[in-house]
Amino acid sequence: MSDKEIKKRVYSMILPIIIENILEMTAGIVSAGMIGRIDVTAISTQGVCSRLIGILWCIFKGVSIGATVLVARAYGGNNKNKIKSVSEQTLLLSLILGIVFQLILLWQGEVFLSIFNPSSRIMKMAVPYLRLISFGLPFQAIMIAVTGILQGVGDGKTPMIISLFMNGINILVGYPLIFGSFGFNPMGLKGAAIAIVIAQIVAALMGLYVLFKKEGLLERSERTKIFKLDFSETSSILNIGIPSAFESLFWQFSAIILTRVMLSFGEEPFSAYQLGLQAETISEMPALGFGVAATTFVGQSLGAMDKELGKRYIRVIKKGGLLVMAFGSILLICFPNQIMRLLTDDPKVIELGAIYIRLMGLIQVPQNLARVYNGALKGAGFTKIPMIVAGLGLWGVRIPLTLILTYIFHMDIVYIWFIICVDQVFRFIISIFWYKRKKIFSA
Repeated sequence: MSDKEIKKRVYSMILPIIIENILEMTAGIVSAGMIGRIDVTAISTQGVCSRLIGILWCIFKGVSIGATVLVARAYGGNNKNKIKSVSEQTLLLSLILGIVFQLILLWQGEVFLSIFNPSSRIMKMAVPYLRLISFGLPFQAIMIAVTGILQGVGDGKTPMIISLFMNGINILVGYPLIFGSFGFNPMGLKGAAIAIVIAQIVAALMGLYVLFKKEGLLERSERTKIFKLDFSETSSILNIGIPSAFESLFWQFSAIILTRVMLSFGEEPFSAYQLGLQAETISEMPALGFGVAATTFVGQSLGAMDKELGKRYIRVIKKGGLLVMAFGSILLICFPNQIMRLLTDDPKVIELGAIYIRLMGLIQVPQNLARVYNGALKGAGFTKIPMIVAGLGLWGVRIPLTLILTYIFHMDIVYIWFIICVDQVFRFIISIFWYKRKKIFSA
């Protein structure tokens, strides 16, 4: 395969993923901006609930990554039966998990929200909001599974199109329900939750149609077989996916502690942090595509028993990734106040959030380049290494130093954000070390 063909394949996958992530980022910013104009309590409520949903997202994503790696290997080896088997079991497993978690949050949501020790005002608003968005979990799980399957065969365009519809529906339905227009009464956060669930239902149905349509990956006459759980196949998916899930779960569990720490500084600093996280996606979301591409093309290359091809793929991915990451970094460093004004009109929140955004801009390149190295390791089957790296950074650096600076030295919240930067640089160094040590492209 020529260098031109490699670049064409890489960017035909990466560009749709970048566009998809930009769409999600834009929709997230618009949604955060709408919620940010309700009041500060609404921002905090959405932030607390997103922590719980984020934990479940990690589990769904872990299953999806297991599917991506196995489907990519089978695609590289031209094993169509394996692609179909992995895809079927991924969908079934994801649906089961989505239903189970939905029921748990519906009936025990208040118990889990209490982990964050929120104020009575936040808890009063969070419980009904969480119950509403829980209905979207089975559909969210299906959509994440569909994305992982399609990315395994190098299709980034279809998830992008589905994401366009999902995020568009979320915004178009969300605005009138939140603020009250076109004959609707203003519903605030309740309206935002309803819009999210409707968008997730539409996206899941579109994803299933793509897989089951004529000439789709799961086109078959005996469709009832898809509902038979194959424990051997699901075990293979989980063996790869569970470490990836824990990699993300380490962040989510650390975020629970960080959320409690941030809330101890007051609602305005926490709101600045929450909106700053949303703004950070300006750089982070486009860069995520390069990590996904690394997983897919390394998996396909190794499935085809062509390690030299995998090495050439990574070379192209790193070069393009650096350009995108540098551009995002410049935006965050140079325009933090302007970005925050898109999300809220509270001057104190804008001032604090701008500091967070500028700090995160300084570490965008190492943070996102580490994702490329970790993506390559996942594609080679070493999913435990990114998990270990995440655990060391979050629980060896970020959490202990945050607790020490907050509760022993009583430092300002800005110093906590600086520790986040230190953690990201630390993980970047460790990721490079393991990538070079494993020599995944050596003969």
